[in-house]
Amino acid sequence: MILPPLIKWSGSKRSQAKQIVSYFPSHVNTYYEPFLGGGSVLGFLTPKKAIGGDLYKPLIDIWKAVQKTPGEVVSEYEKRWNFLQKKGYKYFYTVRDNFNKTKNPHDLLFLSRTCVNGLIRFNKNGEFNNSLHHSRKGISPKSFKKVVWGWSKKIPNYHFVSGDYEVITKNVKEGDFVYLDPPYFNTKSRYIESIDYSRFIKFLENLNKKQIKFALSYDGKRGTKSFIVSIPRRLYKKHVLLKSGNAPFRKLQDKKIEPVLESLYLNY
Repeated sequence: MILPPLIKWSGSKRSQAKQIVSYFPSHVNTYYEPFLGGGSVLGFLTPKKAIGGDLYKPLIDIWKAVQKTPGEVVSEYEKRWNFLQKKGYKYFYTVRDNFNKTKNPHDLLFLSRTCVNGLIRFNKNGEFNNSLHHSRKGISPKSFKKVVWGWSKKIPNYHFVSGDYEVITKNVKEGDFVYLDPPYFNTKSRYIESIDYSRFIKFLENLNKKQIKFALSYDGKRGTKSFIVSIPRRLYKKHVLLKSGNAPFRKLQDKKIEPVLESLYLNY
């Protein structure tokens, strides 16, 4: 079962989670996901032991809060949502300014639920810069409460870590499994920070040396255009292309329907 998203992070695998998990090993000791984002794959898989992480600390602070203090998460959202209805659009920008100064996770969660199309977007200085979605009010506190508590019940025993992907997986060992969904090579502007390709390739090599099984989601195809990145063939045993709906921007701008396929690399 895929829960409604807690936060709509860039590169969400919500539409692919079932497909992706179907390729995972049947038995895993500890599941690692160092590019957690919106947690769609983790939420669908629901492993017994899991370590989820992300370089962006406010995002991990949200996951920790949902895990440990879901009631507070609900009340903080409701407070901000009610203020927005009473004070109008300027309140959204007050919260945005405060978040960019303090990195308060409750501010980020509110912004993500009331900004244009729910798109998390940052400028070159790492500041949240999406605008208020004027034509909708954002998810109601009543509906949001169900989402928060649903996720809280799924993740009570997981460990959430803020840090670099190598730090998050430093204790991984044979029998564990790593799912990787890093910033895509051809879509760097969607993320707060891109990753160094050469360093990441060395990281995959080290996982192979340790005999750690991994699955990697990465660039694929859009329509007839390929964005597939050259991953050294020695690093994986299987490469599949998974359906990921249609390209939304091309559909809006050019009235073209272009199917999107995303890569999944497996080293087993």
